[in-house]
Amino acid sequence: MQLPKLTHKEEEIMHVIWTLEKAFVKEIVEELDEDIHYNTVSTMVRNLEDKQFVSHEAFGKTHRYFPLVEKEDYSKQVLNSTTRKFFDGSYKNLVSFFAKEENISTEDLKEIIEIIEKNK
Repeated sequence: MQLPKLTHKEEEIMHVIWTLEKAFVKEIVEELDEDIHYNTVSTMVRNLEDKQFVSHEAFGKTHRYFPLVEKEDYSKQVLNSTTRKFFDGSYKNLVSFFAKEENISTEDLKEIIEIIEKNK
């Protein structure tokens, strides 16, 4: 299933919801790094609900939101998309980029190779 793209702010909100597992808008606002108005966050959460990333339980007029999309599923889609767009669909190019640009240590690269070999 192809998930809709999220804005940067929507991703931030999803990270909070994934971390908390269930959250009221007030709790989401408290966890965000930036000072974003309650009504703005509430609107964005409803947009996430429209995109079927979250659903809610009603407590009177208040809603507690929970994720419908797993973080791993979304991460996988974003990584696959990024790899196609920027690295010609090659994970070798992706890893090479991080090895060169982000100074990944030899130990980290060895761990990556071990993980790959273990999962074959």
